[in-house]
Amino acid sequence: MRMGLFDSLRGEFIDIVEWTDDSRDTIVWRFPRHDNEIKMGAKLVVRESQVAVFINEGRLADVFTPGTYTLETRNLPVLSTLKGWKYGFDSPFKAEVYFVNTRQFTDFKWGTKNPVLVRDPEFGAVRIRAFGAYAIRVVDPAALLRESAGTDAQFRTEEIETWLREKVIGAFAPAIASARIPVLDMAIHQDQIGRQLKSAISEQLAPLGLEVPSFTISNISLPKEVEEAIDKRASMGMIGDLGSYTQYQAANALEDAAQHGGGAADAMTLGAGMAMGNQMAANMAAQQQVQQQPPQAAAPPPLPTAPAWYLGIGGQQAGPFDVPTLQQKVAGGELTRETLAWKQGQAAWTPAGQIPELSGLFGMIPPPLPS
Repeated sequence: MRMGLFDSLRGEFIDIVEWTDDSRDTIVWRFPRHDNEIKMGAKLVVRESQVAVFINEGRLADVFTPGTYTLETRNLPVLSTLKGWKYGFDSPFKAEVYFVNTRQFTDFKWGTKNPVLVRDPEFGAVRIRAFGAYAIRVVDPAALLRESAGTDAQFRTEEIETWLREKVIGAFAPAIASARIPVLDMAIHQDQIGRQLKSAISEQLAPLGLEVPSFTISNISLPKEVEEAIDKRASMGMIGDLGSYTQYQAANALEDAAQHGGGAADAMTLGAGMAMGNQMAANMAAQQQVQQQPPQAAAPPPLPTAPAWYLGIGGQQAGPFDVPTLQQKVAGGELTRETLAWKQGQAAWTPAGQIPELSGLFGMIPPPLPS
């Protein structure tokens, strides 16, 4: 009877405290003590990727990293102070023990619900979508218990997954804007953008005792109309080799016609199509060559030529003379108002004084007196 009583009392004391995690999504697990007391001298087993935290009456006490411990007052300094064990204590005690999983949780997905507006130097304002995956890890178990897990007996990833996704999406747009990467180059810079997002999100999660050790962008997609515009631009780049492409298509068509018994009309049609394709390719090549040539500066118009005058002097034709020479002849008296003059385009020889273009050469010289 007495042995049964002692066995019952001993059953109320816990002598091994440990956690063998058989799940993949539990971040914090509370040891099921219930009303039992932890035996002084009990074994505490903390496995790799675990941290054990002792809580006394809602206050955080001692923290144990991976290893095997014998629970005594000397390795429970904070708990001993909280309970007032000044001179040592060997009796069972009550305390809550939380095991915190410090491994990486890699099953978190993220994606933009709505397109994110970015400014691109080539396409202007563009809306993009993105999705990927990331991992989280506990780096400060005490902060996690204070700020997130609380007294939850089993704190799972699903309890913070939605909240974390919103954090990621909120940090995506600023990271894209600060990266200043054209949308056509984002695919080859996904790692750079992912590192920026990892740093930004880890900074936001630090007060909760969490960090983001890895962040992956699986895809960045553009709107359908932008993708179609890019495809058209790529197709235009192939026009320069349209002749070879047309010849290749025509050759394949001729081979198929021969194998299937095509007639002469088919061959003529294919030949006409091939000639038309070659002509189109030649025209496009000529247009491209003209467009590629640098514009030439317009040549100035030719200088105006002075009229050439012929004079009738002494019954003989003399000339041609320019206007300065005519002025000299006027000064020398060789050219008078009565001297006959002619230039190209004039109907007949006319006295110089009657030609408006030459009358001004005589200046103030009065005409001869009438007889």
